[in-house]
Amino acid sequence: MDPVRVVVLGGGTAGWMTAAALATLLPRARCTVRLVESEQIGTVGVGEATLPQMRAFNDAIGIIEADMMRRTNATFKLGIEFVDWGVAGSAYIHPFGAYGRPMGGVGFHHHWQRAAAAGKAGPLERYSLAVAACRAGRFDFPDTDLTSIQSTYDYAYHFDAGLYAGYLRELAEGRGVTRIEGKFVQVLREAEDGGVAGIRMESGNVVPGDLFVDCTGFRSAVTGEALGVAWEDWSQWLPCDRAWAVQSERLETVPPYTRSIAREAGWQWQIPLQHRTGNGYIYSSAFMDDDAARETLLANLPTPAIMEPRSIRFQAGRREHSWTRNCVAVGLASGFLEPLESTSIYLIQMAVMHLIALFPTRPDDAVLAAEFNRRMDVEYDRIRDFLILHYHANRRDEPFWRHCRDMAVPDSLAEKIALFRHRGSVPRYGEGLFSPPSWVSVLFGQGLEPRAVHPLAEAMPMSELDAWLVAIRSEVAAGVSGMSEHDAFVSDYGEWGI
Repeated sequence: MDPVRVVVLGGGTAGWMTAAALATLLPRARCTVRLVESEQIGTVGVGEATLPQMRAFNDAIGIIEADMMRRTNATFKLGIEFVDWGVAGSAYIHPFGAYGRPMGGVGFHHHWQRAAAAGKAGPLERYSLAVAACRAGRFDFPDTDLTSIQSTYDYAYHFDAGLYAGYLRELAEGRGVTRIEGKFVQVLREAEDGGVAGIRMESGNVVPGDLFVDCTGFRSAVTGEALGVAWEDWSQWLPCDRAWAVQSERLETVPPYTRSIAREAGWQWQIPLQHRTGNGYIYSSAFMDDDAARETLLANLPTPAIMEPRSIRFQAGRREHSWTRNCVAVGLASGFLEPLESTSIYLIQMAVMHLIALFPTRPDDAVLAAEFNRRMDVEYDRIRDFLILHYHANRRDEPFWRHCRDMAVPDSLAEKIALFRHRGSVPRYGEGLFSPPSWVSVLFGQGLEPRAVHPLAEAMPMSELDAWLVAIRSEVAAGVSGMSEHDAFVSDYGEWGI
């Protein structure tokens, strides 16, 4: 059987993640990979914050972490701080890790809630090692001993997305990927089933293929334009539609977390790298004009800007199908969910890994395509609900935030909120993001509270519960005290990759 000829259309993070993974994880007898891109076409390139799942992707394709961090000016990430999302002056951290430990058949937050109602618990974040490390600006690798408090967290990265794409390009080309420079001007269709036969380049050359991966960004040149796959508009729930992005000088002390700061008509991100800081203001044009948003961003930078801000326009939503005929859309060509929880690169990763798991022997395998689409539907829907929660569960008083608080939300999210309010229940998924501690952090962090304590959390006498909570707080404090300063750890670790 001849290998499947895969053509990846577009570079950037999505294109080179796809090419590198296919070339590494599938034998050459199974597929050949060519990637078409033009140096004249830029990429969005602001996806600089990741989730812990990124580590599994890097490991799978044989990336040495220390080398990658040095080459991409990366820092470590233990969570995301949300400032002013509940009310002005509030702040909480969504950690990549657990709160305390489960006990008596229920999650830790149920026991904490019971103690908090009696005035004996203190803030929830005191029971998370990841949060405590963020607050202290410290980092160390998690322990493999699952009985240790040091095993209760995970980590991700902040990196320069352009440098990461270049790093993957070097890796992919070294593993047999052929790069074709130039613009393509036409998608050639099969006469029989309407699939893609090839693409015509600006030069007139034709690049044929069996399976095409659309990494053309917001344009969605193959999936959207050529194949006509409809767009599902989710802006009724995620009303932000524009962003200004700008780079600024390096922070004096680089923290191990991303910051998300609520503003009048949206939110501002701060992503700390070794050499600079990534910044942006995502906002709704229905509630703020472009000039005002630009000035808001520039007036609130943590360090002086080192470039002119650039404008990005978008619409929240996704294509109805990611795999159509013999074309698979990956990244922005498939959909866009704003980077509030750093999910953009995660969605690329999952699309690539699902494609590899379901890689066809013939490109028009409708059964495999249907399963791929089902899996991606789950990923998008889970993330969509979690992002909407941040907006909906606010207590701010500006028109934009009142709109978000008053808007109708998807039934799937309304049910989750109702269950939490009733007795503290949080989602536990078998597929997709996010885990129970993620929901706990946002629900409690933005001021939602259950009306009742779970009965299973009432079995422990209050005196024992109090002592147990004191012991966990002590473990967290001791764990953080043994960690290194994040800046120093990154500096030392980068030398390992040389």
